Amino acid sequence: MSKEIIIRDATDGDREAIAGVLLDAYSQYSAYLPEPFWLEYRNSILDSVHGGAPAARIVAEIDQQIAGSMLLFSSSEAAYGRPELSINAPILRLLAVATAARGRGIATLLIREAVRRSREQGAAALHLHTSDMMASAIQLYEHLGFTRAYDTDIMNGETLVKGYRLDLLSAPAHDVKLPLSATGF
Repeated sequence: MSKEIIIRDATDGDREAIAGVLLDAYSQYSAYLPEPFWLEYRNSILDSVHGGAPAARIVAEIDQQIAGSMLLFSSSEAAYGRPELSINAPILRLLAVATAARGRGIATLLIREAVRRSREQGAAALHLHTSDMMASAIQLYEHLGFTRAYDTDIMNGETLVKGYRLDLLSAPAHDVKLPLSATGF
């Protein structure tokens, strides 16, 4: 059994596997949400798998199995249909790692790939949004150098969806708190 983690662009044939990883990863939050909100969130997640808005769908693969995924959008309008947020820079959304594959650095590798691609496009920042129920994700983002971007916060009903930003210009490319992986990324 190979331990190599391959980060690559998703293909159309990966969409069902991506949906499975997303539902596996995000179903843990169903306990925090009233059932109607969870079902709406679940449907939104599934719609994102089949929608055409992402600039990139990126997956982590182990032994030819999708173990993680993320979507990269070009702006707040593309990501959320919210041009009023005025984010005209890459936005990382729906970062997910299958529960069986956690603890292997897959989320960090996916974020590192988002950073690489964002820099390649000449972006000054990489953005993302999350909420307090995703405490372990927030810890990871902050550990990797993301800081709160209060000006991009969103209210989703009564839930505060917090904006985070990673400044891609303030640190050299090799010093973004994102370590090189064993696979050479």
